[in-house]
Amino acid sequence: MTTETTTTVFDTVKDAFAPVTDALKNLQTMEVPEAARDFVKRTANTAKERAADVYAGSEKVTAAIETAAADSVSEAAKISRNIAQALYQDAEAFFAGIDKLASAKSLNEAVQIQSDFARSRGEVLVSRAKSTTEYLGKLVADGAKTAQDNFAKVYNKTA
Repeated sequence: MTTETTTTVFDTVKDAFAPVTDALKNLQTMEVPEAARDFVKRTANTAKERAADVYAGSEKVTAAIETAAADSVSEAAKISRNIAQALYQDAEAFFAGIDKLASAKSLNEAVQIQSDFARSRGEVLVSRAKSTTEYLGKLVADGAKTAQDNFAKVYNKTA
């Protein structure tokens, strides 16, 4: 009786789920319409193209940032060299002035040497200030133009 009861329960459950089982069997062999397949293919291709465009755009932005950073490092190195050169020139001028001052034969001559030294160092200072202002103005203008050009390139390539 237990075997018969088990078989009956099994058959009852099997019969109850027969429509679902048949539907799943039919689902496996059901054909997908051509329009649906084409839609999925076009959507996947469009997504693939957009991903490639985004990647290309990010590469261009990275290149623009890299160029700007490299230019900044190069300019910083140039500024550092120019400062070191100016300090060396100032030290040379100072020691040359001390040497001239030590060779003065009178107090009047020493005052004249010191006055000439102060005037020449003042002229050098004014000249350096003017050059620095011109250089920084050019650097800022060039940097702004480069950044504008780089972002225009990136925008034009991604648009």
